[in-house]
Amino acid sequence: MFIIIAFFALPLLLVLLDFVVYLFNGKRFLSKGDLDLGLVKVLDFVFIVIYPLFYFFLIDETKNDCCQESATFSPEHKLTIYIFILISIGAYFYSALKKRIASPVVEVLINSMLLGGIILNVFIGIQIHPLLAMLGNIPIIILFTFQLVKNHKIFLKTNKNRDYSNGNFFEKIAWRILELNMFFKIPVLLIVFLPVLSVISSLLLLFGQKPDSLIRVFTDTYKHGFSQLDYECANVECGGHFLCSVAANGHKVIVRPVRYGERMGNKIICNRQLLVANAFEELIEQNFPKIHKAVRSNYNRVGVFIHRYYDIFNNKLVSDLIFILMKPLEFLFTIVLYTVDRNPEDRIACQYLSISDREKLNGMLNTD
Repeated sequence: MFIIIAFFALPLLLVLLDFVVYLFNGKRFLSKGDLDLGLVKVLDFVFIVIYPLFYFFLIDETKNDCCQESATFSPEHKLTIYIFILISIGAYFYSALKKRIASPVVEVLINSMLLGGIILNVFIGIQIHPLLAMLGNIPIIILFTFQLVKNHKIFLKTNKNRDYSNGNFFEKIAWRILELNMFFKIPVLLIVFLPVLSVISSLLLLFGQKPDSLIRVFTDTYKHGFSQLDYECANVECGGHFLCSVAANGHKVIVRPVRYGERMGNKIICNRQLLVANAFEELIEQNFPKIHKAVRSNYNRVGVFIHRYYDIFNNKLVSDLIFILMKPLEFLFTIVLYTVDRNPEDRIACQYLSISDREKLNGMLNTD
């Protein structure tokens, strides 16, 4: 427990304390003058390198999943978010480790990427979870803000008396941007960031990304802050993707649905094959529980496999084929039910009814 607290809580508290001290007296207690103490470099590495790697490789999922923890970022568009994260990290460490001020144009580009990193972390924090954002994204935003302010002060200090009147057009524009008050400088840097964003997105087209990948990496997901695909999970029954239930979703003329049923509170389509198969399983469970447990545990793997490739199995032609392939087993199950059970049709009729409907039907059958 102490290790967990030390890994997450202590770095967070140090950064927050540093930020509060800066708000009150304009100085960071983790820095002396313009020089960062060793602890600052450790915090930089922890928050900007270790935490993202820890989340992406140990916590985040690799695919969209309706029934389990789902990918934070769209698997199809992940490359875009990774590249932008790497660029913002590069801009941060370049600013933190550089020995001298670069040209005005480079300084403007670096500061615009730092601002882009701040905005990106705001969106990532909303996408992930408020608690995880508190632990990881907010400290990163604070550190990036510190670096922006530091770059602003150092540039003005070291270039106070430098004359750029003889510089080229871009140097003059960049100098005017850099000498702006921070209140006006931030919106201008944001405007500069937009064409930089466009150039990077255009280059990523060569690697199979799309022009809107930076948006879709957030929206083409399930159950997260900006997710827009939650509707795809509306009719997905978690843990319920098995052969007979898939087969029942085929074309009506082939699979011949007989009624709706209820499973785990969800409405499902029932045909004769599905009802017979479930009645057979119930019979085995009642008479041979150990055998049923072993068979069910292995059969559940089929459900996991089907769920993983649900976009393939959720096709009427595939369902028709599975229905046909399952016919021999349906005949076998029917023979066993009619051989062992005294009232096989009653058992079949009770499958996938709600608890209340099943109790009523059992009451009627007992009365008869």
